[in-house]
Amino acid sequence: MWRGILMKGRTTSVVLVAMLFGVAALLSGCMNYLAPFETEPAKPGNETRVQDRFDELPAPSEQVVAAVYRFRDQTGQYKPSQNVASWSTAVTQGSTSILMRALERSGWFDTIEREGLSNLMNERQIISSMRQMHEGDGAGPLPPLRFAGILLEGGIVGYDSNILTGGAGARYFGAGGSGEFRQDQVTIYLRAVSTQSGRVLKTVHTTKTIISQKVDVGLFRFVEPERILEMEAGYTFNEPPVQAVTEAIEEAVFNLIVEGVQDGLWSPADESDLQAEVFQRQEEALARAENLNAFNRMRTSDNRRGFGIGTSAGAIRYQGDFSDPLLRAGGDVYTRFNVANRWGLGLSFGAGGLAADRGFTRQHYSTEMQAFYYMLPHSRVTPYFTAGGGLLMQTANGSFEFGRNAFPYAMAGGGLEWMATPQLGISAGVQGNIALMDGIDGRSLGGAHDGFWTGRVGITYYTGLFR
Repeated sequence: MWRGILMKGRTTSVVLVAMLFGVAALLSGCMNYLAPFETEPAKPGNETRVQDRFDELPAPSEQVVAAVYRFRDQTGQYKPSQNVASWSTAVTQGSTSILMRALERSGWFDTIEREGLSNLMNERQIISSMRQMHEGDGAGPLPPLRFAGILLEGGIVGYDSNILTGGAGARYFGAGGSGEFRQDQVTIYLRAVSTQSGRVLKTVHTTKTIISQKVDVGLFRFVEPERILEMEAGYTFNEPPVQAVTEAIEEAVFNLIVEGVQDGLWSPADESDLQAEVFQRQEEALARAENLNAFNRMRTSDNRRGFGIGTSAGAIRYQGDFSDPLLRAGGDVYTRFNVANRWGLGLSFGAGGLAADRGFTRQHYSTEMQAFYYMLPHSRVTPYFTAGGGLLMQTANGSFEFGRNAFPYAMAGGGLEWMATPQLGISAGVQGNIALMDGIDGRSLGGAHDGFWTGRVGITYYTGLFR
């Protein structure tokens, strides 16, 4: 007998060791894929999404001669660090080179060198001296330097860390995982200045978020009284800040071209290109951006304006003195009216059933008054919370009587509402209801009152009346 138990224990250990080797091999393969240990050859830099929009721009009637002396980091921001002080800058110090390439790539600007002007003048001086030395008095002068029609000024004016952070995780019986994210933001200002008058012709600004994400999973469990199985795996993604700065600068150049065309500062070669789709799309994007806040949400919105009417359907689950509750169908019609930016009131009339297996089944009607709170009233999708009270009326025979076939109750719940259009909302939510008088199921046992849960999906049309 003992020999059999020992043999069984050894077999279990062998199987467990084999499984551990297999899991280790699998994790090693995954880690080699996610984080290669071999060097990679140099390659051309990655292009941003703005490059495709540069290709859509029509040709200019004449390239604008532009000079950039220095487009620098004006934030003074160091890299955020939780443990030790960091003296590394948060953004690149080579933003002038990024801007020069964006101007060249756009095709609308003829850029001239000004950041390294002293180096250029020294080199020209060397050329003149060498020519004078070898050719004597017959050496001709160098061609004159070109002068700019506009100066491009500005810089990286802001780097905001941790404007949004969050995460979620779950763990049960030693197994689980979690995820975290962090969002930073870089802000660019760019202005065009006339070299003849010094007048600022146009100023534009852009922002770009920088996302960092982390996901990890793990297992920690006693597989035997004295043996522990522990496994971990994870993945971290950090958007390169220099790539984000590049995209923000290129977006600023693109906006400068489009808004300059709209203001008549420069023009395309063909006048008919003024109605090109690329200009129309940018006008719409700028109009939308005027109503966005720092978190890319609308400052003002036509969502849920005025008096709303709707209907919903779902399931009702009884909770009371009878065991084995059953789900029954239910639905209602309702009206809603938003009295403030985040607050609304509602009145509903519904019907449904309550039942328990081998216990009871009853039909009822209800009316409720509710208050609503919308967490993100200007977003297309927003969580909401609701609370209020109502009256449940059962279809029992006899006269209307509180505590017998009429029961007041309090309710609270929440859910999500998605605005398919500013007038049409689709919602899904869960609501808990507790009777203020016991006896919904015909019994009055214990100290807890009866109640019921409802889960519904509804559709609401906001008419815009009485807003």
